[in-house]
Amino acid sequence: MIYKICTFPNKILREKAERLSVSEINEVATQKLLVDMAKTMLEKDGVGLAAPQVGISKRIITVAYRDKVLVLINPVLAKKSWLKEIGEEGCLSVPGVYGLVKRHRKLTINAYNEKGDKITFEAKGLLARIIQHEIDHLDGVLFIDKLIKITQGVLPKTNG
Repeated sequence: MIYKICTFPNKILREKAERLSVSEINEVATQKLLVDMAKTMLEKDGVGLAAPQVGISKRIITVAYRDKVLVLINPVLAKKSWLKEIGEEGCLSVPGVYGLVKRHRKLTINAYNEKGDKITFEAKGLLARIIQHEIDHLDGVLFIDKLIKITQGVLPKTNG
């Protein structure tokens, strides 16, 4: 199933998503969600997707990385580099808008994988940027909240 992407100002994009228990990770419904999120991300030409972007308030992200899909459940940034870098970002939930955002250059991430196993790994460069962007979604934060400068598009108006 390909999900419809929730776009700003949809309220779910501003909520803090819920953690999953290990038993929930192994449920059939969660396993189907993981597969469908990966399909949706790839179909929509995204490099990352967070569950809130498809209307599900769970702490799950998928990342397209080296011809594979990385699934991170309950991801936590255990360590962040002092060094940061500015790079251009866009978002499926804020279509047509791109801009410069400052992010940590290197991370150590603790998470669960799609099997419910604890994993810890380092990410740097583009992978680190994507993971930070997607984890922000799990906390109700959008890249437009961190923009240094818009490089393309116009920020959507909000009713508020």
